[in-house]
Amino acid sequence: MNLLLNNTLLLVLAVSAVAQDRLPPIPADKLTPAQKKAADLLAATPRGAAGAGGPFVVLLRSPELMNHLQAVGAYLRFNNSIPQKLVEMGIIMTARQYTQQYEWDTHYMLALKAGLPKETGNAIALGRRPDSLAPDEELMYNFVSELLQNKSVSDPTYSRMLAKFGEQGVVDATGLVGYYQTIALLLNVARAPSPADSMAPKLAALPH
Repeated sequence: MNLLLNNTLLLVLAVSAVAQDRLPPIPADKLTPAQKKAADLLAATPRGAAGAGGPFVVLLRSPELMNHLQAVGAYLRFNNSIPQKLVEMGIIMTARQYTQQYEWDTHYMLALKAGLPKETGNAIALGRRPDSLAPDEELMYNFVSELLQNKSVSDPTYSRMLAKFGEQGVVDATGLVGYYQTIALLLNVARAPSPADSMAPKLAALPH
């Protein structure tokens, strides 16, 4: 009986450890001057003060990195040369690949708002190719899928992306995936909790 109780306790502790937020928000009165400056710079971006959660809670531990990274993210998210629908599609595909629930919860609804069909978002949540894709969505889906799975893209996929969006579009789409991979890894290492009120589908772990 004692052995059973001990094993149960170990299981509970293991589950708790997995769920633990390793890098929770820093109390305002504990912020260093550099951290306060980084937070102010973030609040001045299109994200505003409301965007200070998630990855920026984690990144605040390295304010100089946060300053540079958030500037890259602001461009890729808000000023990307490819259409916003495809930006958000690329983000949720990256979140799906890394089973990053916070990133997924934040951008799933934004993807739908930008015009991505709900059926497409739900198929991505399941880790499968959507049954129906508009031509621009198919282009982005193929590009991002190959990039995530093969760490590069084939000549046909590259040529189609280049013809549609030019060299800047190719670079911006690639940078988008790379940036959100970084964000996903930071959030996974931190075990950051997802928003409690999210209406987005929950992500199951992908088979490896």
